[in-house]
Amino acid sequence: MTDTIEGHIYKAFDLELKELKDKLRFQGNLVENAIQDAIKALTERRSELAEKVISDDDIINAKEVEIDEFCLKLLALRQPAARDLRFITTAIKINYDLERIGDMAVNICERVLELNREPQLKPYIDLPMMTDVTHEMVKEALEAFLNENVDVALKVTRNDEKVDQFLDQIFRELLTYMMQDPRTITRAARLLFISKYLERMADHAVNIAELVLFMVEGKIIRHIKPVQEK
Repeated sequence: MTDTIEGHIYKAFDLELKELKDKLRFQGNLVENAIQDAIKALTERRSELAEKVISDDDIINAKEVEIDEFCLKLLALRQPAARDLRFITTAIKINYDLERIGDMAVNICERVLELNREPQLKPYIDLPMMTDVTHEMVKEALEAFLNENVDVALKVTRNDEKVDQFLDQIFRELLTYMMQDPRTITRAARLLFISKYLERMADHAVNIAELVLFMVEGKIIRHIKPVQEK
């Protein structure tokens, strides 16, 4: 009889962990859409889309609270240990990173609304490419967590250098615009802010990847300089 009760408890807990994964996957989809729509609002000069991203951030915020409360309930009621404990506590931290990425998408859209009131400064080439890398990092970081895939998590950490390179490249180009014509300073500064928001999104993706490495292998790699590949 005791074994039967314990079996039901374990099965119920497994279902709850699956539900937690589903909630995080849904939140991840919301955040990924926000990233893509934010840059689309810039490149297609669609202010209404930027306003939608800003408005939909309330949904992301509400989901963050819901996921946090669900995790706390699991910790209180199930009192998990070892791997399950690491999984739930990691989920809480990843939930925060996803919400912050959503905030960065909102920040991009706020700059987009300002830029769309003025003539376009330059063709948008590097920013969409930078967004593609950042979006892929966010997507793969979450999948690494959901699938407990260390290899994918390590790939995310390595790709952060690509985003940094884009940031440097965009900064140099925009600085040239500002030096050649002071009238471009405001627009160039807003574009620079957008590139910085994308870089911060990538940093949050790296945070998630590092949390995955800790969850799966118990290794803390934050603040450790990665070894360069030959």
